[in-house]
Amino acid sequence: MRLLHLGDVLGQTGRKAALEALPMLRDRLSVDVAVVNVENAAHGFGVTAKICKEFYTAGADVLTTGNHVWDQREIIAYIDEDEKLLRPWNFPDGTPGNGDYVFKTRSGKKVCVINMMGRLFMDPLSCPFQGADKLFSKHKLGKNVDAIILDFHAETTSEKMAFGHHCDGRASLVLGTHTHVPTADAQILPNGTAYQTDVGMCGDFDSVIGMKKENSVRKFLTKMPAGRFEPAEGPATVCGVFVETDDKTGLAKRIESVRIGGRLKGSWPSA
Repeated sequence: MRLLHLGDVLGQTGRKAALEALPMLRDRLSVDVAVVNVENAAHGFGVTAKICKEFYTAGADVLTTGNHVWDQREIIAYIDEDEKLLRPWNFPDGTPGNGDYVFKTRSGKKVCVINMMGRLFMDPLSCPFQGADKLFSKHKLGKNVDAIILDFHAETTSEKMAFGHHCDGRASLVLGTHTHVPTADAQILPNGTAYQTDVGMCGDFDSVIGMKKENSVRKFLTKMPAGRFEPAEGPATVCGVFVETDDKTGLAKRIESVRIGGRLKGSWPSA
């Protein structure tokens, strides 16, 4: 199978770029499954039902989120109606929505997408490592599912890398989101799981992680409140990862970064 995951979509410029790129990426890369992280899609904070529907129309199969999932209050009522919009699995019991979703592709392959959140410098949720163990006992790669994609929304590179190794051999793809900067460590781990510490964002990189740089610089410089953070509005780079899996095992055969447009040097999967 061919899997595509786009990083955190940030604000209008990132949203527009990702919505335009997604149909092209699906077509040119013959993508079977497309996942998009949308937790910053609504002006940098959260997501709305309207935005979710726009991404489904553009070709997204599943949408993931993170710590900003509840920033748009309307999503609290909506998320129970939309099983394809995930929030981190390790939120407390009783939280609206779900953190994993299983579906069939057009070719009949069974795919599981999991959204999990880290705990270092983040909300004190339940242990994502133990949570992954529980989910892997239910969703078994190469047995009752053909592919497992895991979006690990976390702050530190150490926690992300440890989590990737913990999941190695039990998922097709583990990738980090949240820090918005694409890392150069796309690789296949020893037991066959594709991994990248952070997929990056779909947004304007003439910014501070997608937000207008002036207020961020002022806050670091003065340690004073610097006003409301606003998404940068310049040309966006669409960041993602492309993975090809083995049809028998569900493990990765290759992983390559995707970067299109904007300020960053482009990257396109080899033929």
